[in-house]
Amino acid sequence: MSTVASRGLTDSPLVRTRSEAALASVVGLLLAGVLKWPVLSHLRSSVPEDLGDPLLQTWQLSWGAHALLHDPLHVWDSNTFFPLDRTLAFSDSLLGYAPLGVLFGDSALVRYNTVFLLAYALAFTGAYALARQLGTSRLAAGLAGVGFAYAPWHLAQEGHLQILSDGGIPLALALLARGHGYPRGKPRPRLVLAGWAVAAWQVTLGFGLGLQFGYLLGVLALVFGIGWIHRRSPRPSRRFWLAEGAGAALFLVVAATFALPYLHVAQDHPESKRTVADLELFSPPLKGFVTTPADSWLWGDAQEEQRSSLPFAPEMTLAPGGALVALAVLGTVAGGWPRRRRLALAGGAVVLLLLALGTRLAGGRYSYLLLFEHAPGWEGIRTPGRLVVPLTLALGLLAANGVDRLRAWARGGHLAVAGVALALVAAEVVGTTPTPAAPPLPAALDHADGPVLVLPTDGFHDNWAMYWSSAGLYEIANGNSGFVPRELDQLRTAAASFPDAASVSALQGSGIRRVVLIPAYAGGSPWQGAESKPVDGLPLVRRQVGEAFVYELAPTG
Repeated sequence: MSTVASRGLTDSPLVRTRSEAALASVVGLLLAGVLKWPVLSHLRSSVPEDLGDPLLQTWQLSWGAHALLHDPLHVWDSNTFFPLDRTLAFSDSLLGYAPLGVLFGDSALVRYNTVFLLAYALAFTGAYALARQLGTSRLAAGLAGVGFAYAPWHLAQEGHLQILSDGGIPLALALLARGHGYPRGKPRPRLVLAGWAVAAWQVTLGFGLGLQFGYLLGVLALVFGIGWIHRRSPRPSRRFWLAEGAGAALFLVVAATFALPYLHVAQDHPESKRTVADLELFSPPLKGFVTTPADSWLWGDAQEEQRSSLPFAPEMTLAPGGALVALAVLGTVAGGWPRRRRLALAGGAVVLLLLALGTRLAGGRYSYLLLFEHAPGWEGIRTPGRLVVPLTLALGLLAANGVDRLRAWARGGHLAVAGVALALVAAEVVGTTPTPAAPPLPAALDHADGPVLVLPTDGFHDNWAMYWSSAGLYEIANGNSGFVPRELDQLRTAAASFPDAASVSALQGSGIRRVVLIPAYAGGSPWQGAESKPVDGLPLVRRQVGEAFVYELAPTG
Protein backbone atom coordinates (compact mmCIF):
# COMPACT_ATOMS: atom_id res chain seq x y z
CA MET A 1 0.00 0.00 0.00
CA SER A 2 1.36 3.44 -0.92
CA THR A 3 2.21 6.06 1.66
CA VAL A 4 -0.60 8.28 0.48
CA ALA A 5 -3.18 5.53 0.66
CA SER A 6 -2.00 4.53 4.12
CA ARG A 7 -2.61 8.07 5.32
CA GLY A 8 -6.25 7.91 4.33
CA LEU A 9 -6.23 9.62 0.95
CA THR A 10 -8.89 7.29 -0.39
CA ASP A 11 -10.43 6.27 2.92
CA SER A 12 -13.84 4.68 2.59
CA PRO A 13 -16.87 6.84 3.37
CA LEU A 14 -17.97 4.01 5.65
CA VAL A 15 -15.34 5.03 8.23
CA ARG A 16 -16.67 8.55 8.56
CA THR A 17 -17.88 9.50 12.03
CA ARG A 18 -20.37 11.86 13.55
CA SER A 19 -17.47 13.86 14.91
CA GLU A 20 -16.26 14.51 11.36
CA ALA A 21 -19.73 15.66 10.34
CA ALA A 22 -19.81 17.97 13.36
CA LEU A 23 -16.34 19.31 12.56
CA ALA A 24 -17.33 19.96 8.94
CA SER A 25 -20.36 21.88 10.17
CA VAL A 26 -18.21 23.99 12.49
CA VAL A 27 -15.74 24.69 9.68
CA GLY A 28 -18.66 25.71 7.47
CA LEU A 29 -19.85 28.20 10.08
CA LEU A 30 -16.35 29.60 10.61
CA LEU A 31 -15.79 30.02 6.88
CA ALA A 32 -19.10 31.85 6.52
CA GLY A 33 -18.15 34.16 9.38
CA VAL A 34 -14.68 34.89 7.99
CA LEU A 35 -15.49 35.19 4.28
CA LYS A 36 -18.67 37.16 4.98
CA TRP A 37 -17.36 39.14 7.93
CA PRO A 38 -18.96 42.42 6.78
CA VAL A 39 -22.39 40.78 7.17
CA LEU A 40 -21.56 39.26 10.56
CA SER A 41 -20.21 42.57 11.84
CA HIS A 42 -23.36 44.48 10.81
CA LEU A 43 -25.88 41.88 11.87
CA ARG A 44 -28.37 44.35 13.38
CA SER A 45 -28.11 47.33 11.05
CA SER A 46 -27.41 46.36 7.44
CA VAL A 47 -28.21 43.92 4.67
CA PRO A 48 -25.79 42.38 2.17
CA GLU A 49 -25.40 43.61 -1.41
CA ASP A 50 -28.07 46.32 -1.85
CA LEU A 51 -31.35 47.77 -0.58
CA GLY A 52 -33.55 45.97 -3.09
CA ASP A 53 -34.28 42.25 -2.92
CA PRO A 54 -32.55 41.72 0.46
CA LEU A 55 -35.14 43.96 2.13
CA LEU A 56 -37.93 42.10 0.35
CA GLN A 57 -36.49 38.82 1.61
CA THR A 58 -36.07 40.23 5.11
CA TRP A 59 -39.82 40.76 5.04
CA GLN A 60 -40.40 37.25 3.63
CA LEU A 61 -38.57 35.66 6.56
CA SER A 62 -40.51 37.83 9.00
CA TRP A 63 -43.82 36.93 7.38
CA GLY A 64 -42.99 33.21 7.35
CA ALA A 65 -42.18 33.19 11.05
CA HIS A 66 -45.30 35.24 11.86
CA ALA A 67 -47.64 33.07 9.78
CA LEU A 68 -46.21 29.86 11.21
CA LEU A 69 -47.06 31.03 14.73
CA HIS A 70 -50.31 32.89 14.16
CA ASP A 71 -52.07 31.74 10.98
CA PRO A 72 -50.37 28.75 9.31
CA LEU A 73 -53.47 27.87 7.27
CA HIS A 74 -53.24 31.20 5.44
CA VAL A 75 -49.48 31.47 5.13
CA TRP A 76 -49.67 32.25 1.40
CA ASP A 77 -51.99 35.22 1.96
CA SER A 78 -49.37 37.70 3.07
CA ASN A 79 -49.90 41.25 4.28
CA THR A 80 -48.53 42.76 1.04
CA PHE A 81 -50.19 43.50 -2.32
CA PHE A 82 -53.51 44.20 -0.52
CA PRO A 83 -56.18 43.12 -1.35
CA LEU A 84 -54.82 40.24 -3.47
CA ASP A 85 -54.48 36.69 -2.19
CA ARG A 86 -51.70 34.07 -2.40
CA THR A 87 -49.26 36.97 -2.60
CA LEU A 88 -46.39 35.09 -0.97
CA ALA A 89 -46.35 32.96 -4.14
CA PHE A 90 -45.47 36.00 -6.24
CA SER A 91 -41.81 35.15 -5.48
CA ASP A 92 -39.82 32.23 -4.09
CA SER A 93 -41.28 31.94 -0.60
CA LEU A 94 -38.28 30.93 1.59
CA LEU A 95 -40.89 29.29 3.83
CA GLY A 96 -38.51 26.49 4.74
CA TYR A 97 -36.72 28.97 6.99
CA ALA A 98 -39.87 29.82 8.95
CA PRO A 99 -39.17 27.46 11.90
CA LEU A 100 -35.70 28.96 12.26
CA GLY A 101 -37.07 32.48 11.87
CA VAL A 102 -39.32 32.01 14.90
CA LEU A 103 -36.22 31.96 17.11
CA PHE A 104 -35.39 35.60 16.37
CA GLY A 105 -38.55 37.26 17.59
CA ASP A 106 -38.94 40.74 16.08
CA SER A 107 -35.29 41.10 15.02
CA ALA A 108 -35.90 41.16 11.26
CA LEU A 109 -32.37 42.15 10.24
CA VAL A 110 -30.72 39.69 12.62
CA ARG A 111 -33.00 36.97 11.28
CA TYR A 112 -32.15 37.70 7.66
CA ASN A 113 -28.40 38.10 8.12
CA THR A 114 -28.15 34.96 10.23
CA VAL A 115 -29.98 32.93 7.60
CA PHE A 116 -27.72 34.48 4.94
CA LEU A 117 -24.62 33.21 6.78
CA LEU A 118 -26.17 29.82 7.51
CA ALA A 119 -26.99 29.37 3.82
CA TYR A 120 -23.29 29.62 2.98
CA ALA A 121 -22.36 27.31 5.84
CA LEU A 122 -24.86 24.65 4.75
CA ALA A 123 -23.66 24.83 1.14
CA PHE A 124 -20.10 24.10 2.26
CA THR A 125 -21.11 21.29 4.59
CA GLY A 126 -23.46 19.69 2.06
CA ALA A 127 -20.88 19.66 -0.72
CA TYR A 128 -18.25 18.35 1.71
CA ALA A 129 -20.54 15.51 2.76
CA LEU A 130 -21.33 14.56 -0.85
CA ALA A 131 -17.67 14.56 -1.89
CA ARG A 132 -16.76 12.40 1.12
CA GLN A 133 -19.58 10.00 0.35
CA LEU A 134 -18.14 9.58 -3.14
CA GLY A 135 -14.81 8.61 -1.60
CA THR A 136 -12.62 11.73 -1.63
CA SER A 137 -10.13 12.66 1.05
CA ARG A 138 -11.07 15.24 3.67
CA LEU A 139 -8.95 17.99 2.12
CA ALA A 140 -10.38 17.34 -1.32
CA ALA A 141 -13.90 17.37 0.10
CA GLY A 142 -13.10 20.69 1.76
CA LEU A 143 -12.04 22.08 -1.60
CA ALA A 144 -15.31 20.88 -3.13
CA GLY A 145 -17.18 22.61 -0.30
CA VAL A 146 -15.38 25.93 -0.80
CA GLY A 147 -15.64 25.73 -4.58
CA PHE A 148 -19.38 25.04 -4.50
CA ALA A 149 -20.45 27.33 -1.68
CA TYR A 150 -18.29 30.34 -2.59
CA ALA A 151 -17.76 30.12 -6.38
CA PRO A 152 -17.11 33.66 -7.70
CA TRP A 153 -20.57 33.95 -9.28
CA HIS A 154 -22.08 34.00 -5.78
CA LEU A 155 -20.75 37.53 -5.33
CA ALA A 156 -23.28 38.78 -7.89
CA GLN A 157 -26.12 36.81 -6.31
CA GLU A 158 -25.75 37.93 -2.71
CA GLY A 159 -28.97 39.89 -2.99
CA HIS A 160 -30.82 36.66 -3.85
CA LEU A 161 -31.06 34.51 -0.77
CA GLN A 162 -33.19 31.97 -2.64
CA ILE A 163 -30.23 31.26 -4.93
CA LEU A 164 -27.62 31.22 -2.18
CA SER A 165 -29.79 28.68 -0.34
CA ASP A 166 -28.52 25.70 -2.32
CA GLY A 167 -26.91 23.64 0.45
CA GLY A 168 -29.86 21.27 0.72
CA ILE A 169 -29.09 19.95 -2.77
CA PRO A 170 -25.70 18.30 -2.08
CA LEU A 171 -26.71 17.37 1.47
CA ALA A 172 -29.81 15.52 0.25
CA LEU A 173 -27.78 13.78 -2.45
CA ALA A 174 -25.16 12.75 0.13
CA LEU A 175 -27.79 11.28 2.45
CA LEU A 176 -29.58 9.52 -0.40
CA ALA A 177 -26.33 8.09 -1.75
CA ARG A 178 -25.28 6.84 1.67
CA GLY A 179 -28.76 5.52 2.38
CA HIS A 180 -28.75 3.58 -0.89
CA GLY A 181 -25.28 2.17 -0.21
CA TYR A 182 -23.69 4.10 -3.09
CA PRO A 183 -20.91 3.75 -4.10
CA ARG A 184 -20.28 0.89 -1.69
CA GLY A 185 -21.92 -0.17 1.50
CA LYS A 186 -25.22 -1.47 2.71
CA PRO A 187 -28.55 0.36 2.39
CA ARG A 188 -29.62 2.44 5.36
CA PRO A 189 -33.36 3.11 5.35
CA ARG A 190 -33.21 5.93 7.88
CA LEU A 191 -30.74 7.86 5.79
CA VAL A 192 -32.87 7.33 2.69
CA LEU A 193 -35.80 8.90 4.50
CA ALA A 194 -33.58 11.70 5.80
CA GLY A 195 -32.31 12.41 2.29
CA TRP A 196 -35.82 12.73 0.88
CA ALA A 197 -36.80 14.96 3.82
CA VAL A 198 -33.89 17.34 3.12
CA ALA A 199 -34.81 17.33 -0.57
CA ALA A 200 -38.39 18.27 0.34
CA TRP A 201 -37.09 21.06 2.59
CA GLN A 202 -35.02 22.44 -0.30
CA VAL A 203 -38.20 22.75 -2.36
CA THR A 204 -39.89 24.74 0.42
CA LEU A 205 -37.37 27.53 -0.13
CA GLY A 206 -38.56 28.14 -3.67
CA PHE A 207 -38.80 26.69 -7.14
CA GLY A 208 -35.98 28.80 -8.55
CA LEU A 209 -33.68 25.98 -7.43
CA GLY A 210 -36.31 23.48 -6.30
CA LEU A 211 -37.53 22.85 -9.86
CA GLN A 212 -34.12 22.02 -11.29
CA PHE A 213 -33.35 19.89 -8.23
CA GLY A 214 -36.60 17.95 -8.66
CA TYR A 215 -35.71 17.15 -12.26
CA LEU A 216 -32.20 16.15 -11.19
CA LEU A 217 -33.65 13.72 -8.66
CA GLY A 218 -35.92 12.31 -11.35
CA VAL A 219 -33.00 11.72 -13.71
CA LEU A 220 -30.92 10.10 -10.96
CA ALA A 221 -33.82 7.87 -9.91
CA LEU A 222 -34.26 6.73 -13.52
CA VAL A 223 -30.55 6.10 -14.09
CA PHE A 224 -29.96 4.21 -10.88
CA GLY A 225 -33.25 2.33 -11.20
CA ILE A 226 -32.23 1.06 -14.62
CA GLY A 227 -28.77 0.25 -13.29
CA TRP A 228 -30.20 -1.69 -10.36
CA ILE A 229 -32.43 -3.75 -12.66
CA HIS A 230 -29.55 -4.38 -15.06
CA ARG A 231 -27.21 -5.52 -12.29
CA ARG A 232 -29.92 -7.64 -10.67
CA SER A 233 -28.56 -6.69 -7.28
CA PRO A 234 -29.84 -8.41 -4.13
CA ARG A 235 -33.39 -7.40 -3.34
CA PRO A 236 -33.48 -4.59 -0.74
CA SER A 237 -35.27 -5.17 2.52
CA ARG A 238 -38.86 -4.29 3.18
CA ARG A 239 -37.73 -1.50 5.53
CA PHE A 240 -35.68 -0.01 2.71
CA TRP A 241 -38.65 0.04 0.33
CA LEU A 242 -40.89 1.53 3.01
CA ALA A 243 -38.35 4.29 3.61
CA GLU A 244 -37.94 4.86 -0.11
CA GLY A 245 -41.67 5.01 -0.72
CA ALA A 246 -42.39 7.20 2.28
CA GLY A 247 -39.53 9.56 1.46
CA ALA A 248 -40.44 9.90 -2.21
CA ALA A 249 -44.10 10.42 -1.26
CA LEU A 250 -43.10 13.12 1.21
CA PHE A 251 -41.08 14.89 -1.45
CA LEU A 252 -43.88 14.72 -4.01
CA VAL A 253 -46.57 15.84 -1.56
CA VAL A 254 -44.50 18.81 -0.40
CA ALA A 255 -43.61 19.77 -3.97
CA ALA A 256 -47.27 19.53 -5.08
CA THR A 257 -48.51 21.45 -2.02
CA PHE A 258 -46.07 24.27 -2.66
CA ALA A 259 -46.75 24.26 -6.40
CA LEU A 260 -50.50 24.82 -6.02
CA PRO A 261 -50.33 28.50 -4.95
CA TYR A 262 -47.97 29.24 -7.84
CA LEU A 263 -50.34 27.56 -10.29
CA HIS A 264 -53.19 29.67 -8.95
CA VAL A 265 -51.09 32.82 -9.32
CA ALA A 266 -50.24 31.92 -12.90
CA GLN A 267 -53.94 31.46 -13.62
CA ASP A 268 -55.13 34.60 -11.83
CA HIS A 269 -52.31 36.82 -13.11
CA PRO A 270 -51.56 36.14 -16.77
CA GLU A 271 -49.16 39.09 -16.65
CA SER A 272 -46.83 36.86 -14.60
CA LYS A 273 -46.27 34.55 -17.57
CA ARG A 274 -42.66 34.36 -18.74
CA THR A 275 -42.01 34.83 -22.43
CA VAL A 276 -39.23 33.99 -24.85
CA ALA A 277 -38.41 37.70 -24.79
CA ASP A 278 -37.76 37.38 -21.04
CA LEU A 279 -35.41 34.47 -21.73
CA GLU A 280 -33.57 36.45 -24.37
CA LEU A 281 -33.07 39.28 -21.89
CA PHE A 282 -31.67 37.04 -19.15
CA SER A 283 -29.78 34.42 -21.22
CA PRO A 284 -26.03 34.82 -20.60
CA PRO A 285 -23.43 34.59 -23.36
CA LEU A 286 -20.71 31.96 -23.07
CA LYS A 287 -18.15 34.54 -21.92
CA GLY A 288 -20.34 35.16 -18.88
CA PHE A 289 -19.12 31.84 -17.49
CA VAL A 290 -15.53 33.09 -17.44
CA THR A 291 -16.42 36.54 -16.12
CA THR A 292 -16.41 37.33 -12.41
CA PRO A 293 -18.54 39.90 -10.56
CA ALA A 294 -17.11 43.30 -9.75
CA ASP A 295 -16.74 42.35 -6.07
CA SER A 296 -14.17 39.64 -6.86
CA TRP A 297 -10.92 40.37 -5.04
CA LEU A 298 -8.71 38.64 -7.62
CA TRP A 299 -10.41 39.33 -10.94
CA GLY A 300 -12.91 42.12 -10.31
CA ASP A 301 -10.82 45.04 -11.60
CA ALA A 302 -9.03 43.00 -14.26
CA GLN A 303 -12.29 41.98 -15.91
CA GLU A 304 -14.06 45.33 -15.73
CA GLU A 305 -14.07 45.82 -19.52
CA GLN A 306 -15.19 42.23 -20.15
CA ARG A 307 -17.96 42.63 -17.58
CA SER A 308 -19.16 45.93 -19.03
CA SER A 309 -19.75 44.26 -22.39
CA LEU A 310 -22.34 41.91 -20.91
CA PRO A 311 -25.97 42.93 -21.56
CA PHE A 312 -27.01 42.39 -17.92
CA ALA A 313 -23.97 41.80 -15.73
CA PRO A 314 -25.78 41.00 -12.43
CA GLU A 315 -27.23 37.81 -13.94
CA MET A 316 -24.39 37.10 -16.39
CA THR A 317 -21.20 37.11 -14.31
CA LEU A 318 -21.31 33.37 -13.74
CA ALA A 319 -17.68 32.27 -13.44
CA PRO A 320 -17.30 29.15 -11.25
CA GLY A 321 -13.57 29.84 -10.95
CA GLY A 322 -10.66 29.00 -13.25
CA ALA A 323 -8.81 26.88 -10.68
CA LEU A 324 -11.94 24.85 -9.96
CA VAL A 325 -12.49 24.21 -13.68
CA ALA A 326 -8.85 23.19 -14.22
CA LEU A 327 -8.97 20.73 -11.34
CA ALA A 328 -12.32 19.42 -12.61
CA VAL A 329 -10.76 18.73 -16.03
CA LEU A 330 -7.94 16.84 -14.31
CA GLY A 331 -10.46 14.89 -12.26
CA THR A 332 -12.33 13.97 -15.42
CA VAL A 333 -9.29 12.89 -17.42
CA ALA A 334 -7.14 11.22 -14.78
CA GLY A 335 -9.12 11.00 -11.53
CA GLY A 336 -9.29 7.82 -9.53
CA TRP A 337 -13.07 7.42 -9.65
CA PRO A 338 -14.62 4.90 -12.02
CA ARG A 339 -14.62 6.24 -15.57
CA ARG A 340 -18.40 5.99 -15.82
CA ARG A 341 -18.87 8.31 -12.85
CA ARG A 342 -16.31 10.81 -14.10
CA LEU A 343 -17.80 10.92 -17.57
CA ALA A 344 -21.33 11.17 -16.17
CA LEU A 345 -20.40 14.21 -14.06
CA ALA A 346 -18.44 15.84 -16.88
CA GLY A 347 -21.20 15.15 -19.39
CA GLY A 348 -23.78 16.52 -16.97
CA ALA A 349 -21.68 19.68 -16.54
CA VAL A 350 -21.52 20.20 -20.31
CA VAL A 351 -25.27 19.69 -20.70
CA LEU A 352 -25.97 22.12 -17.86
CA LEU A 353 -23.67 24.71 -19.43
CA LEU A 354 -25.44 24.44 -22.78
CA LEU A 355 -28.84 24.73 -21.12
CA ALA A 356 -27.68 27.67 -19.00
CA LEU A 357 -26.94 29.62 -22.20
CA GLY A 358 -30.69 29.83 -22.72
CA THR A 359 -31.50 31.35 -26.10
CA ARG A 360 -27.85 32.16 -26.80
CA LEU A 361 -27.29 28.68 -28.27
CA ALA A 362 -29.06 28.48 -31.64
CA GLY A 363 -31.91 30.49 -30.19
CA GLY A 364 -32.40 27.81 -27.56
CA ARG A 365 -34.45 25.78 -30.01
CA TYR A 366 -32.62 22.54 -29.26
CA SER A 367 -31.67 23.28 -25.66
CA TYR A 368 -33.39 25.47 -23.08
CA LEU A 369 -36.55 26.12 -25.09
CA LEU A 370 -37.26 22.38 -25.06
CA LEU A 371 -37.57 22.64 -21.28
CA PHE A 372 -39.33 26.00 -21.36
CA GLU A 373 -42.02 24.88 -23.79
CA HIS A 374 -42.48 21.21 -22.91
CA ALA A 375 -41.27 20.39 -19.37
CA PRO A 376 -43.77 21.20 -16.57
CA GLY A 377 -42.71 24.13 -14.41
CA TRP A 378 -39.95 25.51 -16.62
CA GLU A 379 -42.26 28.04 -18.22
CA GLY A 380 -42.01 30.00 -14.96
CA ILE A 381 -38.21 30.29 -15.00
CA ARG A 382 -36.75 33.26 -16.87
CA THR A 383 -33.09 33.05 -15.76
CA PRO A 384 -31.39 30.06 -17.44
CA GLY A 385 -28.03 31.10 -16.00
CA ARG A 386 -29.03 29.86 -12.56
CA LEU A 387 -28.37 26.34 -13.77
CA VAL A 388 -24.86 27.34 -12.76
CA VAL A 389 -25.75 25.93 -9.32
CA PRO A 390 -25.77 22.21 -10.27
CA LEU A 391 -23.02 22.95 -12.82
CA THR A 392 -20.78 24.25 -10.03
CA LEU A 393 -21.60 21.22 -7.87
CA ALA A 394 -20.52 18.85 -10.66
CA LEU A 395 -17.30 20.84 -11.16
CA GLY A 396 -16.61 20.86 -7.42
CA LEU A 397 -16.93 17.08 -7.16
CA LEU A 398 -14.69 16.51 -10.18
CA ALA A 399 -12.20 19.02 -8.79
CA ALA A 400 -12.05 17.08 -5.53
CA ASN A 401 -11.30 13.95 -7.53
CA GLY A 402 -8.59 15.87 -9.38
CA VAL A 403 -6.98 17.01 -6.14
CA ASP A 404 -6.81 13.44 -4.89
CA ARG A 405 -5.10 12.44 -8.15
CA LEU A 406 -2.54 15.20 -7.63
CA ARG A 407 -1.96 13.99 -4.09
CA ALA A 408 -1.43 10.45 -5.28
CA TRP A 409 1.13 11.63 -7.80
CA ALA A 410 2.90 13.80 -5.22
CA ARG A 411 3.29 10.94 -2.72
CA GLY A 412 5.21 12.42 0.21
CA GLY A 413 4.18 15.98 -0.63
CA HIS A 414 0.52 15.28 -0.99
CA LEU A 415 -0.55 17.64 1.81
CA ALA A 416 1.36 20.54 0.27
CA VAL A 417 -0.19 19.84 -3.13
CA ALA A 418 -3.68 19.81 -1.64
CA GLY A 419 -2.92 23.02 0.22
CA VAL A 420 -1.79 24.79 -2.95
CA ALA A 421 -4.88 23.61 -4.83
CA LEU A 422 -7.15 24.80 -2.03
CA ALA A 423 -5.34 28.15 -1.91
CA LEU A 424 -5.84 28.66 -5.67
CA VAL A 425 -9.55 27.95 -5.41
CA ALA A 426 -9.88 30.10 -2.28
CA ALA A 427 -8.12 33.05 -3.92
CA GLU A 428 -10.83 33.20 -6.58
CA VAL A 429 -13.74 33.06 -4.16
CA VAL A 430 -12.61 35.94 -1.93
CA GLY A 431 -14.54 39.12 -2.50
CA THR A 432 -16.21 42.05 -0.84
CA THR A 433 -19.81 42.04 0.27
CA PRO A 434 -21.34 45.53 0.43
CA THR A 435 -23.48 46.06 3.53
CA PRO A 436 -25.63 49.17 3.09
CA ALA A 437 -27.52 50.29 6.17
CA ALA A 438 -31.21 49.41 6.11
CA PRO A 439 -33.50 52.44 5.81
CA PRO A 440 -34.76 53.49 9.25
CA LEU A 441 -38.33 52.63 10.14
CA PRO A 442 -40.52 55.74 9.84
CA ALA A 443 -42.48 56.38 13.04
CA ALA A 444 -45.68 56.49 10.98
CA LEU A 445 -45.15 52.84 9.96
CA ASP A 446 -44.27 51.41 13.34
CA HIS A 447 -47.17 48.99 13.97
CA ALA A 448 -49.50 51.02 11.77
CA ASP A 449 -53.14 50.17 11.17
CA GLY A 450 -53.80 48.91 7.65
CA PRO A 451 -54.63 48.76 4.89
CA VAL A 452 -51.85 51.23 4.09
CA LEU A 453 -50.39 52.59 0.86
CA VAL A 454 -46.85 53.89 1.25
CA LEU A 455 -45.73 56.61 -1.17
CA PRO A 456 -43.62 56.65 -3.23
CA THR A 457 -44.56 53.26 -4.66
CA ASP A 458 -42.46 51.63 -7.37
CA GLY A 459 -40.41 48.51 -7.99
CA PHE A 460 -37.61 49.72 -5.72
CA HIS A 461 -39.22 51.60 -2.84
CA ASP A 462 -41.87 48.94 -2.34
CA ASN A 463 -39.10 46.67 -1.09
CA TRP A 464 -38.64 49.20 1.70
CA ALA A 465 -42.35 49.34 2.44
CA MET A 466 -42.47 45.55 2.69
CA TYR A 467 -39.47 45.56 5.02
CA TRP A 468 -40.97 48.30 7.20
CA SER A 469 -44.22 46.35 7.45
CA SER A 470 -42.30 43.66 9.37
CA ALA A 471 -43.03 45.92 12.36
CA GLY A 472 -46.58 44.69 12.83
CA LEU A 473 -47.18 42.93 9.50
CA TYR A 474 -50.25 45.10 8.88
CA GLU A 475 -51.86 45.07 5.44
CA ILE A 476 -50.18 47.21 2.79
CA ALA A 477 -50.98 47.69 -0.88
CA ASN A 478 -47.30 47.92 -1.78
CA GLY A 479 -45.36 44.95 -3.04
CA ASN A 480 -42.55 43.85 -5.31
CA SER A 481 -41.94 40.55 -7.07
CA GLY A 482 -40.83 39.09 -10.37
CA PHE A 483 -43.86 40.69 -12.04
CA VAL A 484 -46.18 43.65 -11.45
CA PRO A 485 -49.78 42.56 -10.79
CA ARG A 486 -52.17 44.50 -12.99
CA GLU A 487 -54.12 45.57 -9.86
CA LEU A 488 -51.02 47.18 -8.36
CA ASP A 489 -50.16 48.82 -11.66
CA GLN A 490 -53.66 50.30 -11.83
CA LEU A 491 -53.44 51.47 -8.22
CA ARG A 492 -50.13 53.23 -8.85
CA THR A 493 -51.61 54.96 -11.88
CA ALA A 494 -54.69 56.04 -9.94
CA ALA A 495 -52.59 57.31 -7.03
CA ALA A 496 -50.15 59.27 -9.21
CA SER A 497 -52.05 62.53 -8.61
CA PHE A 498 -52.56 62.00 -4.86
CA PRO A 499 -53.92 63.87 -3.03
CA ASP A 500 -56.82 64.95 -5.20
CA ALA A 501 -60.46 63.94 -5.46
CA ALA A 502 -59.95 61.31 -8.17
CA SER A 503 -57.02 59.56 -6.47
CA VAL A 504 -58.67 59.60 -3.05
CA SER A 505 -61.85 58.11 -4.47
CA ALA A 506 -59.87 55.38 -6.25
CA LEU A 507 -57.95 54.52 -3.11
CA GLN A 508 -61.11 54.42 -1.06
CA GLY A 509 -62.65 52.08 -3.60
CA SER A 510 -59.62 49.81 -3.29
CA GLY A 511 -60.06 49.56 0.47
CA ILE A 512 -57.09 51.75 1.41
CA ARG A 513 -57.66 53.48 4.73
CA ARG A 514 -54.32 55.20 5.24
CA VAL A 515 -51.69 56.73 2.96
CA VAL A 516 -48.23 57.39 4.31
CA LEU A 517 -46.19 59.81 2.21
CA ILE A 518 -42.44 60.05 2.85
CA PRO A 519 -41.18 63.19 1.08
CA ALA A 520 -37.51 62.36 1.63
CA TYR A 521 -37.82 59.47 -0.82
CA ALA A 522 -40.29 61.05 -3.26
CA GLY A 523 -37.84 63.12 -5.28
CA GLY A 524 -38.25 62.52 -9.00
CA SER A 525 -41.50 60.60 -8.48
CA PRO A 526 -45.10 61.69 -9.14
CA TRP A 527 -45.36 62.43 -5.41
CA GLN A 528 -42.57 64.97 -5.22
CA GLY A 529 -44.05 67.94 -3.35
CA ALA A 530 -47.36 66.11 -2.78
CA GLU A 531 -47.22 66.98 0.93
CA SER A 532 -47.75 70.63 0.00
CA LYS A 533 -50.89 70.07 -2.05
CA PRO A 534 -54.11 71.41 -0.47
CA VAL A 535 -56.49 68.83 0.95
CA ASP A 536 -59.43 71.12 1.74
CA GLY A 537 -62.72 69.45 0.88
CA LEU A 538 -61.18 66.00 0.46
CA PRO A 539 -62.54 63.11 2.58
CA LEU A 540 -59.36 62.70 4.57
CA VAL A 541 -57.38 64.03 7.52
CA ARG A 542 -53.69 64.85 7.13
CA ARG A 543 -51.16 64.94 9.93
CA GLN A 544 -47.40 64.88 10.12
CA VAL A 545 -45.69 62.05 12.02
CA GLY A 546 -41.94 62.54 12.12
CA GLU A 547 -40.75 63.09 8.56
CA ALA A 548 -43.81 61.40 7.04
CA PHE A 549 -47.28 62.69 6.29
CA VAL A 550 -50.19 60.42 7.19
CA TYR A 551 -53.50 60.74 5.36
CA GLU A 552 -56.45 59.09 7.08
CA LEU A 553 -59.05 58.35 4.40
CA ALA A 554 -62.70 58.44 5.38
CA PRO A 555 -64.41 55.05 4.89
CA THR A 556 -66.98 54.86 2.09
CA GLY A 557 -70.58 53.80 2.58
